This record gives sequence, C-alpha cells and structure tokens, in this order.
Amino acid sequence: MDRSMRTIRIRARLDNGVADVRILMLHPMETGMRVDEAGKVVPAHHITDVVVTLAERTVFSARLSIAVSRDPLIAFRVAGAKAGQRLRVVWNDNIGDSRASEAVIT
Repeated sequence: MDRSMRTIRIRARLDNGVADVRILMLHPMETGMRVDEAGKVVPAHHITDVVVTLAERTVFSARLSIAVSRDPLIAFRVAGAKAGQRLRVVWNDNIGDSRASEAVIT
C-alpha cells in the first residue's frame, strides 16, 4: 500500500485538564526536487494544510510546505480538554488528496 494511503495516528492523553496530543501523518512529503534512480524528477507531493478540532472547535491549524520531512509528527498541548472528547485531524495535500482520523482523549 502507498504510504500516503495509511491512516493518521493520534495519541491524546489527559493530564490535569491539559491534553498532550501527538499526531503522526504518514505521507511521502516529496519536494519535487528529488531525482529517482532513472534520472526522472519525482513530482511534488506534500501536505499543505492540517486542521485539528476538539469538540468541533479548532485547536490547531498549520500550513505545511516542502520543507517538512516525510511522515510529519506534530505535538502540542490543549488546555481545558476533557476525557472522552473527540479529537479530529484532517489534512489536505498539493495533489488534492485528504485524510481524516479521530481519537478519543484518554
């Protein structure tokens, strides 16, 4: 299976009302500047936008570019989170693909 087709991995753990969130997005993140073994340029293919919502409220958003390495890992903290709330991650890339995944804060 193509790496970009795998799911997003999310870990969200609560500690004193603050959720520690880690999101691993499996994606090739090609710059468009690399040449393959045959000497052909590998087309650009990278995540451009990430949005994370908690209980339908945006708690994190980012614009990414070719400067981000393969399989980006994003980590952040969210104050005021509660156990059992759903965290939703959505990304879009430069060729029109998108992925979404959810996790429950534990």
